[in-house]
Amino acid sequence: MPRTLAVSDCIVIQAAPAAIYAQVSNPALMGRWSPENLGATVRGGDRDAHVGMVFDGHNRRGPLRWTTRCTVTAAVPGQRFAFRVHAIGRRRPVLRGRIATWEYRFEPVDGGTRVTETWRDDRRAWPDVLAHTVDRLMTRGHTFADFQRGNIRRTLRNLKDAMEGPHHRPS
Repeated sequence: MPRTLAVSDCIVIQAAPAAIYAQVSNPALMGRWSPENLGATVRGGDRDAHVGMVFDGHNRRGPLRWTTRCTVTAAVPGQRFAFRVHAIGRRRPVLRGRIATWEYRFEPVDGGTRVTETWRDDRRAWPDVLAHTVDRLMTRGHTFADFQRGNIRRTLRNLKDAMEGPHHRPS
């Protein structure tokens, strides 16, 4: 069975595109919404997202913890933020390779902003049978595409709750 190499979902949030972009494009804040990400450390001390910015994402799935090295590939305020995951490791990202690309698009609509989150599997050189085996081990029986569908749905709901909640204060 061939792999699904990309999944996405969207949600409408009652906030301006620029306000949502400001939150999502700060990798240190992603842990507030993501069911797996615990935040990130931006390398070089950069504050504003820009193409070429590098950060290390800190992640957890059950008892497993790992770190990924990521590079921002798109940073258009209020419109698009994307990054490529290109290294992974337990404490430090030492295994290099094409892993995944994450993208967020922000589109003004009546009542707020449509936020679309997309995950792309960049492990194109992997044979499908190897990818399916690794995926099922890492996700307790799922493909990464199915697993990421749930993560994206939860992330978008959590982002919406945070952005629309009474205690939201832009960072």
